[in-house]
This record gives sequence, C-alpha cells and structure tokens, in this order.
Amino acid sequence: MGRYYHPIEFISEKCDGRMKCMRVCPTQAIRVRGGKAIMNEELCVDCGECIHACPNGAIRPVTDPFTQPSDFKYRVALPSPVIYSQFKSDADPRTIFQAIKLIGFDYVCDVSKACEEVRIVLDDFMASYKGRLPLISSFCPTVVRLLQVNYPDLTELVMPIDVPREIAAREFKEQLARELGIDAREIGVIYLTPCPAKMVSIRQPAEKGRSDIDGAISIRDIYRPLMDAIREVKEGRTAPEVLKDFSFTAGWEMLGEMTKVMDSERSIAVSGLNDVVKIFDDIENSRLRDVGFVEASACMGGCIGGPLTVENMYVARRNNLSLLAKYGGRSSVSAAEVIEKSLKGYYYLEHHLAPRPLRPLDPERVVAIEKKKKKEAIYGTLPKIDCGCCGAPTCLALADDIVRGQATIEDCIWTGGMRGGKRG
Repeated sequence: MGRYYHPIEFISEKCDGRMKCMRVCPTQAIRVRGGKAIMNEELCVDCGECIHACPNGAIRPVTDPFTQPSDFKYRVALPSPVIYSQFKSDADPRTIFQAIKLIGFDYVCDVSKACEEVRIVLDDFMASYKGRLPLISSFCPTVVRLLQVNYPDLTELVMPIDVPREIAAREFKEQLARELGIDAREIGVIYLTPCPAKMVSIRQPAEKGRSDIDGAISIRDIYRPLMDAIREVKEGRTAPEVLKDFSFTAGWEMLGEMTKVMDSERSIAVSGLNDVVKIFDDIENSRLRDVGFVEASACMGGCIGGPLTVENMYVARRNNLSLLAKYGGRSSVSAAEVIEKSLKGYYYLEHHLAPRPLRPLDPERVVAIEKKKKKEAIYGTLPKIDCGCCGAPTCLALADDIVRGQATIEDCIWTGGMRGGKRG
C-alpha cells in the first residue's frame, strides 16, 4: 500500500491538544496523543475542516509558493472561477483575467470553454445512462476521497467524466505547443485554487495516472499582488489586451449550478461535509431511489466557500451573481464536435474510481480475525459515550487503536481510570 499525499501540515509546537480538530474530522483521521494532534494518513480525505477548527493555527494548508521558481519554459495560470468573486463586483472579469498575467504568468488559461464542453457531455451521458442511480459528481476531490474511504460501495456511482480544470489544462497545453512549435512538457499549468484538496488531485489523482495540471497556488497567497495588478489595469498603466473567446461562467463554482444542466426534479445539490455524509448515508441505505444525480461539495456553498479564499462566502456569492448578470455568457463551443470527441473517450476518466484500501488489523488473516474479536471485547468494556477525552474521537476508534498498539485501555479516563484506582 503506497503512501498517501496530503496537502495539510500539522505543526506540533503550536498545538495545545484542545481536540477541536479531532471532533470535526468526518473520517476520524485525527488522534491526540501526548497532548498533540496527529493524522492517520489512510483516513484523511483532505477536507480542511481541521484547518478551520484549530484556534492556534497549528494546522495549515500546503500549496506551491507563489514565488517558487518555475521549472517550465512557459508558465500558465489556470484560475478557478472562484477568483472573480473575491473582488468587488465592479471589477470586470476581463480586467482580473488580464491582471493575472501581470503577476508573473506568461499565459492565462480560461476554464469557461471546458465548463461548456463538460455541460454538453454530462447532458449526453445522462440521457443514455441506464445503470444504478443516483450518479455522484466527481468535481470535488474531498468528496471523491470520502467515498473511497467511508463509502467504498458507492464509488461505482461517481460520474466517469473528467473535471473542467483538467480538460482546460490539457487542451491549452496541446494548443500552445502547436502554436509555439514546442514540446508540451515545456509548459507548466498552475491552478489558482480555493482549497488544498485540489493539490491532491494534482499530485496524486485517484481517477487517472497523471494530472494535466502541474501545480497549485492558493488564491489567498496571490490576492494582494493580484489586487495591485487589477488597480494597474484599471488605471491604464498597462496596455489593454484583446481577449479571444473569453466568457464568464463563474456560476459553476456555486452550489446548485451544476444540477441546472440535469433534470432538476431528480437532482440534489448538497454542500458541507456533515450534510454530504447524510446524503451518502441515505444513498447507501437505498432511500434516494428517485434521485438521478447528486452534486456534492465538501465546502459550504460550493468552491466559493473554500478554505483558501479571502472573501466571505455570502459576499462572494453575491459578487458572483452580480458578475453573471453583467458579464455572463457561454463560450463558442460546437456541440457536435464535443459529442464526437466524447465518443472517442476524450472527456472520460482513465478508469473508474476504486475504493481506497485501508490497512487491516493484521496482514495474516487468522490473526486479523482474532484481533477483531479482541477489538469487540475491548469495546464492550468501554463506556460508549464517545467523550473523546482519550484522544480518539469515539470509543470504537479507541478500541481499534488499542488493538493496533497505538493506545492502551488506561487512556480511557472512565474504564482505564477505574482499573487503575483513580476513580470511585
């Protein structure tokens, strides 16, 4: 079993063991041992909930530094449409697009054309699909990994269509390489990301061998220099640029916009991991048989609620709606050409999503069975109140840790404490 990449860093010296991160983790991937939080790499799905919860800044996202020297001859920015919502709604998206180039990129890749292409492919796929329902969107890396870890039986429901950012990066590299007469490997596409989970889909994609994106920079990290560049463009201190085939489609980054291309009566849009888990529980228990498609986002409100954004999510949503009303439109995409490419597999993932294998209690099957029995016996002695004082999120998690040799029964302040004569 290979090592999993995670764009989240725990800083031990800043941690005071308050357990807030452990309590919000949706996959029980955090323990507090010796007064310090630690991560279980197998269980972490990179949602970033722990980053929000930590009051000391002891957990931080890891993305590529904005000032990092480029290993590529040409550096291309691929901005998430979220970036347009981070500024006042009087900032023309074309101005922001031009300003991105000023902060250190040779080219800027527009994702709107790929969004339109995916819209056509989604509509065509759903019209002919006859399999198990509901299908689940593949666009949120955290949701994809949550399914792999907690809902392995639902991985077959993940929509097998690649995400717009990957398609945009691939098409731009191919086009630019042809125009410049160079090898596409000389072109580096850097995603301007609203969340750390996108780094996982770039460094260790679950659905294909290699990402078409080469790195990711936090929107938060580039916000200040970008704001200065926007001001420079507005004040006319740089020559205006004619942007070809640029169209603003920021609505894709807001919850519910994706389901608009589906049958709205049979679609559900859900955000926030707690609510996503409830929907997945319902699917697993066959309670949503009348639903055809689920758009799921780990961040509240969609990507505009990502942990690496700057603007308040509700203000960002208002900005987005205002920009869409003023500048919204679709790219000039030929549906016939998209369908033709789709029939050749151009927009589809290399392989279906597979469950993430978790480490067994023991490599030897017979020993693993014995340890499972021991785990159940230990759990039977615990108070089952899931207080978390032991450093594990639940009593069952503590029993698992004990069997794996990562904790002892004395860690439980109720059962272990009474055995040691500390209580009563």
